[in-house]
Amino acid sequence: MDLPDSTALEARATEAEAFLRSLASRHRLMILCALVQGEMTVGALAQHLGLAQSNLSQHLAKLRDEELVATRREGTVIHYRIGSDKVRPMLEALYALFCAPEEQP
Repeated sequence: MDLPDSTALEARATEAEAFLRSLASRHRLMILCALVQGEMTVGALAQHLGLAQSNLSQHLAKLRDEELVATRREGTVIHYRIGSDKVRPMLEALYALFCAPEEQP
C-alpha cells in the first residue's frame, strides 16, 4: 500500500479536521442533514429545524465559510444546498446513521 508523504498527509488531515469541526455543532449537523435531502430556503430551514433565523444564519455563514453549503439567489430568496460533492458521501452516511427516520418494525 502506498502511503502519502507526511506533508500531503498533514494537509489532508488539516482539511478533514476543519470538516469535522464544522460538524461538531448539533445545529450545523441538523442543517446539513436537512440539506442532504435537497435545496431549502432559510425560512424553510428555520421552520423545519425550529431554529431562530438569526441563529440559523450564523450557522449557515460558518458552513459557507467551510464551503459545505452553497447558495442560489432567486429574487430576494436565498436557497441553500450541499456545497461540495466531495463531502456528500460522508454527509449521506451521517444522515443514514443519525438523521433518517427510524424504521418501524
